[in-house]
Amino acid sequence: MGGWHLFQRDFFMRMIEQMGEAAGVIMGLRQQRKHEEALLVIDDLLDRQFRMNGKLIRQLSDADLVRMMTTNGVVETANLSGVALLMKEEAAILNELGRTDQSYPVQLKAFHLFMRLALLDAPALLRTPSEEAADLAQQLDGYELPRATKLLMWEWYEGDKRYDDAENILHELVEDGMVEREDAEEFYRRLLLLPDESLEAGGLPRDEVLEGLARIKQDYEAV
Repeated sequence: MGGWHLFQRDFFMRMIEQMGEAAGVIMGLRQQRKHEEALLVIDDLLDRQFRMNGKLIRQLSDADLVRMMTTNGVVETANLSGVALLMKEEAAILNELGRTDQSYPVQLKAFHLFMRLALLDAPALLRTPSEEAADLAQQLDGYELPRATKLLMWEWYEGDKRYDDAENILHELVEDGMVEREDAEEFYRRLLLLPDESLEAGGLPRDEVLEGLARIKQDYEAV
């Protein structure tokens, strides 16, 4: 078992080095306004860096990518982080080129991957998955996000101990009829099990949690 963990650690360190170099090359090309060349670098890396080609990586959903990059129940977080990072870079380049219709789905996929990596408590590649996800959440702020994204955000915010943000997303889900009453109530019950200092650090003191639970019951009874 020790040998396997050592291999995983070495592989992750190599991925950090390779992604660091790639990010430097891509940033340099972006600064020189060689956007198409930067996109080709990303294409090349997606094709040869991972166990599947770039076309398949683009076609698979984020959930399918996680499944494909899982061996013996262990998620290959280094590979997944590398894919997410390259997709984030690609979306940024497409945005700079004004190709927002193409950048949005790529950006969304990178966002999903980083949230999933954060929930897996994956180690940082260049930055922590939560930092990368927070960056993308800000970039996507002007969009009406799909239900699957909001549900994942709700889970990620709670896992990241950002309880006020989790509650805000929950309100959107409730308003849009996208979440079951039991799931909404269970969120507040989970929070009530936490110590006061944790709730306050997460931006949602106990009295607000109790208010939220009462409001959810009221909202669903009014329907």
